[in-house]
Amino acid sequence: MSKDFILPVPPLPLTTAEQSKLQGRLNGFKNGYEEGYFRGRLAILDGRPEEPLPVRNIHVMYVASGKGYPYSPLDEAVLSSLQSLTAAVTVTDVHQNLLELAGGNKPDLVLVLDGMDLPLEQIDRIRGMGIRTAIWLTDDPYYTDFTLGLVNHYDYVFTLERNCIEYYRQLGCKEVHYLPFAAYRPHYRPTLSRSPVTREVSFIGSAYWNRVHFFREIMPQLMEFNTVINGIWWDRLPEAPLYGNRIEIGKWMSPQETATAYSGSKIVINLHRSHKDDIANNNTLAISAASPNPRTFEIAASGTLQLSDIRDDLASFYKPGEEIVTFGSQQEMIDKIRYYLSHEEERQAIALKGLERTLREHTYPKRVNQLLTTIFG
Repeated sequence: MSKDFILPVPPLPLTTAEQSKLQGRLNGFKNGYEEGYFRGRLAILDGRPEEPLPVRNIHVMYVASGKGYPYSPLDEAVLSSLQSLTAAVTVTDVHQNLLELAGGNKPDLVLVLDGMDLPLEQIDRIRGMGIRTAIWLTDDPYYTDFTLGLVNHYDYVFTLERNCIEYYRQLGCKEVHYLPFAAYRPHYRPTLSRSPVTREVSFIGSAYWNRVHFFREIMPQLMEFNTVINGIWWDRLPEAPLYGNRIEIGKWMSPQETATAYSGSKIVINLHRSHKDDIANNNTLAISAASPNPRTFEIAASGTLQLSDIRDDLASFYKPGEEIVTFGSQQEMIDKIRYYLSHEEERQAIALKGLERTLREHTYPKRVNQLLTTIFG
């Protein structure tokens, strides 16, 4: 009995369209795996417990800025850290009668955030009670026309701008200390699952004029990428309507919205505001800015590659080329965007190292602990 043999039929060659479809599917699997692996590494870092800090047996009266958003997230970060590091915290704001509260509670310290709207005679009388006072200034050097008149009324002055220290000391302030802001982890952390936001490049911030001029010259190149800009005043950019919803005008984003956008972006640009601005600044002495802005720490805490303009003291906080990437010109920024979008492993490695450094050194509990150590030893 004979057996029929069926020769195997060779597969037909794929059409160009089928080849493209198959390659797209393979690339999708590869990219999905790499993104999942990256998010997993972010989750490991994000899940590490923070270093325990000492809890002091002191009572602090915290005077919030009273300005509402966008200062209220700063108040939340400082207050939460104080509550975790001290025995008792009394909470008030600059619009309340501080004398009555301080006289009744007898705190060991009255700590004021911002303090621009606080009647100074109240602070003077609290100091007269023998209660230590401190102010943490939020906007140096941009409002030094006002802060130069405040600082002598406090026992301790904390500024987030290194270049302001000497100016305050020249006024006779003996206790002036450099204390930048930080990342508040309940607000700024990586998105660990699939992000609802997918961008190549993000910039989030107000359209100060130096930013408008910087971006305007390179906007066509910048928008070749999947770039989105968010913030108030971007109607100052004449070409903004050309880009539709890729330039959002007139909205303050919440910290959580901002963190989601950061974490869903491959690259986040951090372009600092200028210390010279005839409209937005009150800095008649033209004190220059050397220190990183709060967004520096918030971007890094969100687990993304940060591309920042150079500030003199930036390297004290992050190693350029390892934990953060810097640029000195518009073209250098565009070139580095192009480079890191095509070098995924390098981009992710820097983002991970930036997050790790932030969690180790640049959180609000660590900053508040530094403040308390300065005052109480």
